[in-house]
Formats: sequence, structure tokens, C-alpha cells
Amino acid sequence: MDATRWPFDGAVVSAGALLVLAGIQVIASGLGAAQPTAGGGHSPPPSLMDRPTEMALALSACPASIAGKAAVYVLERTGYVRVRDSENGFTAIVQHSLPTSQEPQCMDAEGTRTLLPRILKIAELRAQGKSPDEIKRYVADAFASGRFQPPSRPGVDYMLSTQNLVQTPAGTVMHFPPHVMFYAPYLTNADLGLQGPTGPDGIPGAPAFVAAEGTPQALIIVPVGVHAGPAHDTP
Repeated sequence: MDATRWPFDGAVVSAGALLVLAGIQVIASGLGAAQPTAGGGHSPPPSLMDRPTEMALALSACPASIAGKAAVYVLERTGYVRVRDSENGFTAIVQHSLPTSQEPQCMDAEGTRTLLPRILKIAELRAQGKSPDEIKRYVADAFASGRFQPPSRPGVDYMLSTQNLVQTPAGTVMHFPPHVMFYAPYLTNADLGLQGPTGPDGIPGAPAFVAAEGTPQALIIVPVGVHAGPAHDTP
């Protein structure tokens, strides 16, 4: 990886790490959980956490002002279950785009309406032993039929946890610092004025950029510094 680095709100993020975050477009599309495995076999489900640990990890994605009233989902053997209802429209959940990744997220009401159903269904299918290719086909068909929908308006998905283990474009997993994602269907980097130059990995050298640009799942990505507070302690 190139050693070039950019500062974001006092944090320093490497160009290679930005490339990882650009790979969130795979997560956003809901297809991250459907990456082929060697030999075309089935992906094992993620290892289960004890409930208090998983709840704390999910809520660590939220700003402190939101965490106390957000809905919380935890993963069990058959899929996710809701263990707390929302009082503010937000939902906290630890997504696993790969069985070895963990992406604590705190999504607003629009994300709860459009992103959450994909996350829940993919976990259910994985628990049923469906192969990555079968899951990928299901997600594609669900988009085509309208069962899954992209966000219909701008909104926010917080990923403020310090425990993000994010899928890379190569299908591996690595740590990535706290960041915020904004829904921006069909937006491009050119819309943000990012017409060049780019960083050494082809990522715009700017404090915000668009992942999955030009698609219904486009996201404005904004890396941020670590947020202090009890909601962001290490679980």
C-alpha cells in the first residue's frame, strides 16, 4: 500500500485505508455477504457473540445522543432478532458482510426502511446454508422485483465504532476508523467537484468522496475522528 496519507478532523487515514472504505460500496449494495468462497462452497455463519457484548458493539456505532433510544438487533443461529425497539427511528446492528468482518452501524429511519431488510435477509439465508452465489442471486432478484429498494432520500448511517473490521475490495478484512455514510442515490464524485487529481490508489484526495457513484446505492463517505463518550468504549 502507498504511504501517502490525508488528515480528516485530526485523524490520519492512509490511501490504502481509503481504498478499503471505497469497498463499502459492496457492503452498501447488500452483495458483500455473497462473495464466492473457494471451491464454490457455502460460507459459514459468523461466530456468535454474547448478547450484552453484541449490543454494546452495535451501539458503539451511534452518537451518544442517539444510542440510548435506538433499536438494537443481535445475531442468533437463525438470523437477527430485535432485542430493543426504537424510540427515535434509528437502528443499531452489527453487519457481517463476510463471516469474518464486523461492521457496527447506526442507521436512520430511511436506512432502517431500505438497508436493514437486506442485512436481515442475508443473515437468514446464510443461516439456512445458502451459498454466496445463491445469496447474490436472491439479492439481485429482490432489487429487480422491488422487494429491496435503495434509499429514496438522503440520510445517514453512522459507523462511529472503533471496532470496524471492514471488507476490502479484494475480499479480505481489515480495521477501519470511525466514519459516517450519507445516502446519495446516483450521486457521482464529479457532483462533489472531485474531478481530479486522485490519490495514488485512484481515490479522490478529499475529505469526502462518493462510493458506488452513479448507482442507487451511492454513498458519501466522510471519515471522522474518534468520538469520546460511553457509547464508544471498546465492548
